Amino acid sequence: MASWNSTGIDEDQQVLVEERRFARILTLNRPKQLNAISFTMVSRLLELFSSYETDPSVKLVVVKGKGRAFCAGGDVSAAAHAIKESEWRKGAYFFRKQYTLNYLLATSSKPQVSLLNGIVMGGGAGVSIHGRFRVATEKSIFAMPETSLGHFPDVGASYYLPRLRGFFGEYVGLTGARLDGAEMLACGLATHFVPSERLTQLEEALCRADTSQPSIISAIIDKFSRTPILHEQSAYNRLDVIDKCFSRRTVEDILAALEEEALKKKDDWIDSTIRDLKKASPTSLKISLRSIREGRLQDAGQCLIREYRMACHVMRGEVSEDFIEGCRALLLDKDRNPKWEPSKLELVTDAMVERYFSRIEDEEWEDLKLTARPNLPASATSKL
Repeated sequence: MASWNSTGIDEDQQVLVEERRFARILTLNRPKQLNAISFTMVSRLLELFSSYETDPSVKLVVVKGKGRAFCAGGDVSAAAHAIKESEWRKGAYFFRKQYTLNYLLATSSKPQVSLLNGIVMGGGAGVSIHGRFRVATEKSIFAMPETSLGHFPDVGASYYLPRLRGFFGEYVGLTGARLDGAEMLACGLATHFVPSERLTQLEEALCRADTSQPSIISAIIDKFSRTPILHEQSAYNRLDVIDKCFSRRTVEDILAALEEEALKKKDDWIDSTIRDLKKASPTSLKISLRSIREGRLQDAGQCLIREYRMACHVMRGEVSEDFIEGCRALLLDKDRNPKWEPSKLELVTDAMVERYFSRIEDEEWEDLKLTARPNLPASATSKL
């Protein structure tokens, strides 16, 4: 798996581990790559969190990123390279490991506090949002930009996005909208908001705590928290329009509802939302909407199993090669002008969408298998 790990940083240094009494501080350490998740990082995090589950000396885990990002996503350029080399199974193996990690974090018996001081996108959300405590700051920027890459919001996003208020999750997942720390707190992606200059003090206070009790940990974070003010133009102040439009049954219906709203009055936010949807991969939009809608009625494990099927279909490129094209246009050539195929929503048929949710027709392929998790705390069992 060497092609997934060429980062300029020794593999054993991509996740820094600090032992502080009953706490463990994990630092994602690929700052030049904005801490994008590599295969090495996924493997190391999976190893660490698995060991913490059975280690009575570990009562709390703090996760943070080095530099100006918490984590800007998975290493999708490496995945695209694997596909171009006709090695889609390498990409599938990466996703299998990553989704297994997401499941472990979602069902962990040890409280996780993620300090989201910077960029949190894609895979970065996967290693934080599933944890019990998510601390945003004035520097936080959250997004799930996958539809602009020809992919879909994964790493368990189809579990947590539909559990945001109303249809805000559909809005975030389809448009790739960027949210600041105040918006993250308001919509529930963050549990607390702490000014960045107080994070060091918060970290010290957490490390002094000899407890796994969520109520005590929450009270500690509360001492450093404040309530931020949503800016006037925040999308979260548009919940009435978002619910009216993004509750529609199809992507075409959502766009039509937004365009109807745009005719009523001049509104830059609506115009921008329409542009974002029209720039995204039509195939990605359709499979993403279905994924989020199915996630409303599924637990975290079921969502990850379904997402693994979808990711494997994306990697194989039999229905659409939009993922390769999106990576080319946004990450490699950077011309920001992807040529999607199919190019229009109406050309993406229900049968094409259905294939992303079906088993892979390959004798060597199998569904993601997640281990049963008995004796879990209430916060974890509620996700199952």
